[in-house]
Amino acid sequence: MHRQALRQTIRPVTLSQPRWLSITSTARAGIMPETEDPKPPNDEAVEPGNLHAAQLTDEEYQRLSDLQMDAVHEKAEAMQESREDVEVEYSAGVLNIVFPPNGTYVLNKQPPNKQIWLSSPLSGPKRFDWVVSGESMHQKEGGGHGDWVYLRDGTRLNALLSKELGLGIDHSEEDMAPSKDATE
Repeated sequence: MHRQALRQTIRPVTLSQPRWLSITSTARAGIMPETEDPKPPNDEAVEPGNLHAAQLTDEEYQRLSDLQMDAVHEKAEAMQESREDVEVEYSAGVLNIVFPPNGTYVLNKQPPNKQIWLSSPLSGPKRFDWVVSGESMHQKEGGGHGDWVYLRDGTRLNALLSKELGLGIDHSEEDMAPSKDATE
């Protein structure tokens, strides 16, 4: 009797529909007929979540932030000379740029945080940290370069200033090269 009860409770399991797993590789996109000119992979691309602020000494922060602020100030003053409606004021480490029709931009150094802060009427407030790229274990030692980057979304300060104000800030690689202290 026990065996009969056991046989009745055990039932074979059958699936009504077969299930299939299909995986498509995005790495094959370049060899497919519909992609005529695929772009090479960008080894320099960094996801915002993988960005990390470099460890700067106070002296290194002062050098890099002064270099950035002076370059932006110089370009903004050159723009002011060519446009009567643009106003530029740089005082006590705070750079104000009135840029009609956008509004007023405020750029200032934040030494306690080792950041540069930007208040933009278009993109809002952002806090930029010094980030060194190209110093990973898969890249050439000493081949890194630094830039002021907003860690939340990966926005580069110079790219944002170029987009919103038309200021093309270009530093020499020697000036912006990280010191050994900044990358360790």
